[in-house]
This record gives sequence, structure tokens and C-alpha cells, in this order.
Amino acid sequence: MRSGEIIKAKNTAVTPQELELINSYTRRPFTEDEVYVFTVVLCDNDVDRDFERFTVEALFQMEKLFVGRTGIYDHSPRANNQTARIFNCAVEAVQGRKTATGDDYFRLVARAYMPRCKSTEDVIMQIESGIRKEVSVGISASRSVCSVCGGERHSAPCGHIKGQVYNGEVCYFELCDVSDAYEWSFVAVPAQREAGVIKSFGNTPKKEFGNMEEIMKSLSQGESVTLCVSDAKRLYEHITGLEKRAMAGDEYRKELEGEVLRLSALAQTGISGDTMASAMKGLSLAQLREFASAYKKKAEEAFMPQTKAPQKSCTSVAGNKEFRI
Repeated sequence: MRSGEIIKAKNTAVTPQELELINSYTRRPFTEDEVYVFTVVLCDNDVDRDFERFTVEALFQMEKLFVGRTGIYDHSPRANNQTARIFNCAVEAVQGRKTATGDDYFRLVARAYMPRCKSTEDVIMQIESGIRKEVSVGISASRSVCSVCGGERHSAPCGHIKGQVYNGEVCYFELCDVSDAYEWSFVAVPAQREAGVIKSFGNTPKKEFGNMEEIMKSLSQGESVTLCVSDAKRLYEHITGLEKRAMAGDEYRKELEGEVLRLSALAQTGISGDTMASAMKGLSLAQLREFASAYKKKAEEAFMPQTKAPQKSCTSVAGNKEFRI
């Protein structure tokens, strides 16, 4: 199941051409006042939360397949779950926007309708208020290609895992050759971040992180963070760098603890090696350096040679006489 988002167009009026398309599905002609029409982004070519994405070719394949498909709830194929129907669908290129992988951004946008009646009042209100917004699509793709090696997941599994990093690149799979589009559903959390009801004006863009400090700030504040592929790569590189520095820090600490133990013994502190080793576990690096400096001074004092007492000079004693042995 892939995902999308409902969008709210600036001009919600139904054109005569659209009304004609809608009435091709109805048993009697409906007027503009009898139908509620909205715009929905079904999916796009960006990498989603499941680390999958559609190719642009797949989007154009679905452009035709989704026309006439009904919208339901939570992919539950029950007749009373039918809510709306798509009467038009097209692939759009969003100028100036790129995917997480640096490609031009394309999205599959549909127009859907539902009758204005007592049973749809709540749904229409939820859409208008932005409560019911996210959607997900059910499709059948015959190929799923690995971004790392180009292997086909179903016919020749390569062993690469979605979301894992290989040589600094996050692995994802491209969905190709879409043969069928079953339905689209209102859901709580879509796989694709941009899927669902959207606005063509006054939109609040999804949060993008300019640098690692912004990501770490959001995490430190307890915010829910969803990372695109480029941000995930940046976070991975940051964590890898921290791990390398941590390893270097561990080596330095071991050397410093060994030096404190050696100097403690030389300084003849009377503290056993086991006791000293246990005590050092709770010390910071600054405290260990302080102990090392203090014990070094004590050790130097302990081994400093004692100053010899000055010898008294021998003076001749008056009256000494020669003698023979």
C-alpha cells in the first residue's frame, strides 16, 4: 500500500467539463450543488517512510489506472466503506522541487467527488477542517528494484535491506511496472509523506532540516522527527563520526587510567591497585588528569636523592707531634 494526501484547491468550483466527467459515473445527472469535489495527491516519486518510491514511469502508468477508482477507509474492501470516486487523474511536475535523491519531483494528482447528503456531511467537514487528510493507495507493481545494486527484489533477491546504509547511501527500492490500481483509502499515517489532501495556496511546507544542529535540536526537544534520505544520510555520518571520536576517547581514558595506577604505586600512596582501579571508574577525564599530576609530584618527591650533610673540615691541633708506627 502506497500513500498520498488530499489537497485543497484555491478554486473549489466544479467546471462544466468536470461535471460531465462526474456524471459519466452517476445514474442521473447531478448538478454542481449536489457534489463535493476535492483534489488528492495519491503518491509521488520521492522516497517514502517504507524506503520505497515510484519511478516517474510508474506514476504515468497509474495516471490511467486510478481513474474511476473508489476511495475507502483503511483499505477495508467493504461496500459501506466507499466514500468517494476519482473522475480525473494526472501526473504533475512541481517546478523547483527535488526529491531526496536529487531528482525532479513529480506527483500523481487526482480529482475526486462525493455526493452532498446527510451521510457525507461529517466526512466533508473532516476534509474541510484538515482532520481527514492523509490517503494511501493500493497498487500492484511487478518489479521492485534495489537502489544499491539494481537487483530485482522478487526474482533475484540481492540481500540489501531497505533503510540500511551501504557505503554512505541509504538503501531504498523503486517500484516499477504498475499493472493495477485497486483503490485509495483515507488513513491515519500514510507511507508517503506528501500523500493526501493538500492546498494549492498558503501551505505550510513540511519541515526540512538545513543542518545536523537542527536535527539534534529537534531530537533534544522531544519532537517527532521524520527524516528524508538526505537527512538520514547526514545523521548516519554524524553518528559514525561520534563513534570514531568515542573510540579515540576510550583509548585515551585507558592510557590515562594506566598512568594513574603506575604513578599511584610509585608515589607509595598505600592504596591497592584494585581499589584505585575501582575508584577511577567514577572519575571524569579532568579528575583523572588531576590525580595523575598530583601522584607524579609525589613520586618525584619520593625518589628525589637526599642532600648530604656538609663535612666538617679538619683543623690542625696545636701541639701535634710527629710519631712513628
